[in-house]
Amino acid sequence: MADESVEAVKQSLAEVGYLADEPAALVSFLAQRLGKPVLVEGPAGVGKTELAKALSRSTGRPLVRLQCYEGLDEAKAMYEWNYRKQLLRIQAGGEAGWEDVQEDIFGTEFLLTRPLMQAIASPEPVVLLIDEIDKTDQEFEAMLLELLSDFQITIPELGQISATTMPIVVLTSNDSRELTEALKRRCLYLWLDYPGVEREMEIVLLHAPEMPRELARRLVEVVEMVRALDLKKPPSIAESIDWARTLLLMGVDDIDRETFNNSMSIIVKHRTDIDLVAERVGMKLPDRAA
Repeated sequence: MADESVEAVKQSLAEVGYLADEPAALVSFLAQRLGKPVLVEGPAGVGKTELAKALSRSTGRPLVRLQCYEGLDEAKAMYEWNYRKQLLRIQAGGEAGWEDVQEDIFGTEFLLTRPLMQAIASPEPVVLLIDEIDKTDQEFEAMLLELLSDFQITIPELGQISATTMPIVVLTSNDSRELTEALKRRCLYLWLDYPGVEREMEIVLLHAPEMPRELARRLVEVVEMVRALDLKKPPSIAESIDWARTLLLMGVDDIDRETFNNSMSIIVKHRTDIDLVAERVGMKLPDRAA
């Protein structure tokens, strides 16, 4: 059952480990009440995919995920025919007329369903995550429009297949290219960015509750310093959490230069970035006290 208010959605997401701000909670609420897809854009690592996973956990719906990539087509995203099984049926048809066999081999038993079809045909409501839609091309976006508008798919040999339960649809984009207006018109929109110090500190403490608040604040402040640099890959929120857990396992109570240099690879993952961060951030940290 959908939550009855924005605040209830915010609370249910928090209960499954996702601290949503007001815009994210509002869009999550509207997605359930209005039955509209949500397009979530923002830099990599700010929690776009995690929002869909959290909606799955908080609503008790199974998550169906389509991971997008360059060259993704209808056969891999929606459905394709099981040609080997069809060929065996044709061979077994023997003397049957071609029209009879043709009608037989285009039944649902010969259909291989992919994530989009699985979400539409599911007898129970699901959360459909179409992840990194900006990695596909405009032709793929055009193919999605029927699904996003009417929650249905048209198969020429079978006709329209409409959803019997309404999925919650979340599309994510790292904003690497401009998406079409036709796709955006069909979606609610949410821009997610890196959180401020206070919010990220609360996120870190939610996932590493044993960490002292002052150490969590120091960690987030250092991560912000790292993100301010011109890096190939700024640290994600998930990497902030990983670093917090690492520091706890190291048993440290402060982030000095030695601790930072020893654990920097948890949040910095390109060789050239490591050199830059060590110079611009590491050198600003205090030496370990004697």
